[in-house]
Amino acid sequence: MGKAGTGGRVAGRWNQPELEFTSHHHCSEYLRSSIRKVPTVLRILEEVCGPRVLHSGNGGGGNGLRTWSRKRRQFSRPMDQLLFFQNRNQSRCRCHSRSGALICFARRRPSAHHDDSGFHFQMIEGPSHHVHTRQPCLLPPPPSQTLCRVSHDTNSFTIRLFERGAACVGLDFLAHPFWDKYIEFEERMEGADRIFTILGRIILIPMHQYARYFEKYRQWAQSRPLTAIAPPGTLTQLQMDLENEGAGYKAGRNQAEVERELRARIDNYHLEIFRRTQTETTKRWTYESEIKRPYFHVTELDESQLTNWRKYLDFEESEGDFTRTQFLYERCLVTCAQHDEFWLRYARWMLAQPGKEEEVRNIYQRASCIFVPIALPTTRLQYAYFEEMSGRVDVAKDIHEAILINLPGHVETIVSLANVSRRHSGLESAVAVYQSHIESQTIDASAKAALVAEWAKLLWKVKGAPEEARQLFQKYQHWYLESAAFWTNYLRFEIEQPAAAGSEQTQYDRIRRVVDDILTKSVLPEAIVQELITTYMKYLLERGTKDAAKEYMNLDREINGPGSVQKLPKAQADQGKPLLPVNGQPAPIRYA
Repeated sequence: MGKAGTGGRVAGRWNQPELEFTSHHHCSEYLRSSIRKVPTVLRILEEVCGPRVLHSGNGGGGNGLRTWSRKRRQFSRPMDQLLFFQNRNQSRCRCHSRSGALICFARRRPSAHHDDSGFHFQMIEGPSHHVHTRQPCLLPPPPSQTLCRVSHDTNSFTIRLFERGAACVGLDFLAHPFWDKYIEFEERMEGADRIFTILGRIILIPMHQYARYFEKYRQWAQSRPLTAIAPPGTLTQLQMDLENEGAGYKAGRNQAEVERELRARIDNYHLEIFRRTQTETTKRWTYESEIKRPYFHVTELDESQLTNWRKYLDFEESEGDFTRTQFLYERCLVTCAQHDEFWLRYARWMLAQPGKEEEVRNIYQRASCIFVPIALPTTRLQYAYFEEMSGRVDVAKDIHEAILINLPGHVETIVSLANVSRRHSGLESAVAVYQSHIESQTIDASAKAALVAEWAKLLWKVKGAPEEARQLFQKYQHWYLESAAFWTNYLRFEIEQPAAAGSEQTQYDRIRRVVDDILTKSVLPEAIVQELITTYMKYLLERGTKDAAKEYMNLDREINGPGSVQKLPKAQADQGKPLLPVNGQPAPIRYA
């Protein structure tokens, strides 16, 4: 058992930072988060703490423990039992140990009073004067051994909160309300040294009311010692300059005169800081004045606002200050939280900084898990690639699967998952991904058609088996007559096959067969038919045989000619899909 030293601290090897509670209420709130451990805690309390801590009243012997045991049975919930235990100990209790209060603390280590809960309770002697006992603090097992003491310094806690606030918003262009509150708090605490230190931090920040803080800083500097108003190196240099110029002690001047001269030069040094801050503020004023909505809202931002944020980020990145650039990104993402463009930009910028891998992961996690809508999966895919780069392939696959839970037919995600599987598990694993999603009942036909085309591309370009890819296209073409992705990839596949000597006619026949199917079998929008036939006409001119010109002119007549000269049967054009003219001719009509 550890012994208490001065002030009730535990002596020995457990010198970890203390977890402090301001009151019984705070301790109780902490206990509520550990409710699952309460039954085990209560049993151990009865065994270990009961005879000593629960002994209460005017010499009542064991009445405290008996009362506790009787009352405990009246409560059905473990939390009620524990709260009764705590309330019981708020009464006047006397401790029969050597010197006073007993504090029960929990730490995780094997002991006689240790079981599956991981709790260990130990009684510690307090100061050497009689006090009333405090209720025990019951902590769930932390990563490290933790001492719980019911003590707190409110002022230091408030200062820590202000410092956290300074790290979060201190560099904001409109942070003056925060800094005013910080200075106001220190003025109430009469912390003159801290006020001057805070003002010294503020005058370096380009912000809206920089001049007001600088004037206050100059006023405070007049009553501060020389060592407090200038950095040691700067003060030494100014003293040396003063002596070299014959204006120091060697010139016979007294201390007051030398100090007055030094203060004048230090004031000039401060004015130089002011001018630099003024210049930096002016640089940012244009961008800050254009920010109309510095807070988050679900409505879309105007394009002018997005453009201003892009320019502002460009400027701050060009300045080369990591802290200010990171802070501006965080500000930007408050307003533009749902715009994946800025999350991706932030992650890419952070990735370019050395040793910032964990920061990049944090950016992607915030974007993927909280802010960017699931309907915009690009950020999540980038996060998956980042985890793959970091060697966490399983995490990358899980991210893909999580996207597909909400977007089961998202082709880009399925293709990306297949490629991840191919890179790490081989071609067959990628094929299995395509097959499983094509056979799925939750994916619509248009997505399946695109997946078939990607599967064929995999066989053609990765496996090097164009015949297998061709058979796959032919097998599925009657299922996907309305898919632009399927027919576009099918035609591109045949056109891009290399022509060997003597095989030009065979290749032409294959391409022509696909074109005929597009014209006579497919049910495609007019714009897609126009685009595909134009691609084929270009092929005829560049790689066609001696009769290619004749076929080209016939197709040009059918696609771009007036209706009176078109021979193929026509289908009704889709509404709301205007077509662009080709070669100066009116928009073509789709053929059935």
